[in-house]
Amino acid sequence: MNRNARGALSAIAVVAAAALALTGCARGPAGDDGTSPGITDDSITLGITTPLSGNTAGQGVCSVAGLAAYFGAKNAEGGIAFGDGKTRTVEIEALDDTYDPQKAKANYDQLKDSVFAMTAGIGTPTNRSYLSAAIADEVPQVLLMSGDPIFNDREESPWQLGFVPTYINEGAAFGEQLAGSSDDHEVAVLYQNDDYGLGYLEGFKEAVADAANVEIVQEQSYESTDISVDAQVTEMAATGADVVLAAVPINPLMIGAMQKAQSLGWMPSWLLPSNTSSPSVILEPGGAENYPGVYSVAFAVPFDAPEYADDPEVQGFLANLEAHGDYADVPPFPHCAWSYMIAATLDQAFQDMGQPTRSSFMEALRSIDDFQAPLMLPGTSISTTEDGQPAVSSVVVQKYNGSGYDTVESWDEG
Repeated sequence: MNRNARGALSAIAVVAAAALALTGCARGPAGDDGTSPGITDDSITLGITTPLSGNTAGQGVCSVAGLAAYFGAKNAEGGIAFGDGKTRTVEIEALDDTYDPQKAKANYDQLKDSVFAMTAGIGTPTNRSYLSAAIADEVPQVLLMSGDPIFNDREESPWQLGFVPTYINEGAAFGEQLAGSSDDHEVAVLYQNDDYGLGYLEGFKEAVADAANVEIVQEQSYESTDISVDAQVTEMAATGADVVLAAVPINPLMIGAMQKAQSLGWMPSWLLPSNTSSPSVILEPGGAENYPGVYSVAFAVPFDAPEYADDPEVQGFLANLEAHGDYADVPPFPHCAWSYMIAATLDQAFQDMGQPTRSSFMEALRSIDDFQAPLMLPGTSISTTEDGQPAVSSVVVQKYNGSGYDTVESWDEG
């Protein structure tokens, strides 16, 4: 584990301990005055189950550090003015699930009576593990880092809301850009055999369905428990496809796929998901600079890019991340920025909730329209009013430039 991860985990432990100390009177069932668990006149407590160790610990640590950065700064200013007239600090209780659904469910069971809402957790299988329980318990499970559409279906998931674009949104963005190319393309697909991979594939296929210049020549799947995708990549390389759609959310497998292709002398362009496209963590060890093009999708500014070094929002984000998230260097993952945006979105809902109840919170959360959260790219915004869509449903396609990403309007431009 790197220094930033250790530091952020230390900060998370401190925040969790503070939450337990500050919100003791909010623990247990709803109060006699009708308030929900996890909220008092002075504070509100949020729960997170996310991977703080294991292969996805980097993203998981970021998912908490961004929240701690935003709310830590707000707490230092005296707290947030809620819609019921009370000013409250925001505390966090974070537990490690190692990206294991059983651990995530156990964490939820441990947290559900002491927190007001669950938020910002990473992963589809982990968030799905307690979906039914959260509905039955009427505990908000919101602004999740999962692209599974189930979290945005109000009839099926009345206490849920996703934050990041759905897998279908991301896959479609790639498909639309490739379909607009002036060249013909053969695409080989590598996808995780679950809702993540299948959703990505669905969105891509729908976008290229009428494109005469795009042919999917092979589809290879793998299980989330697999430790290698070498066999799949070998089969894909035999097609000679010039583009790979890689719906792979696990860091070592994405790196391994890119390395294996190079070892076979196969040099296609790559389309990578937003959550496994970090330049330092994925692309550098994967040898991305050797490929003709590596593309991803984004809705957050590339805060590590030189052109954003003097941007006031980026400077504020990095300063708060160091001061309150104990994350001294520029993060290698976008999840720190995503969770910072999540915190800002929660802030909006808190300001509009008229009663200290979970139902009032959900009503306020579902009423946010065209909110420009800190760090959002031009052309993207947060809107929660449309059933079936996450808080962020628009993305831009970007191409790796050797150190970061540049937005590209078309495949031919890239």
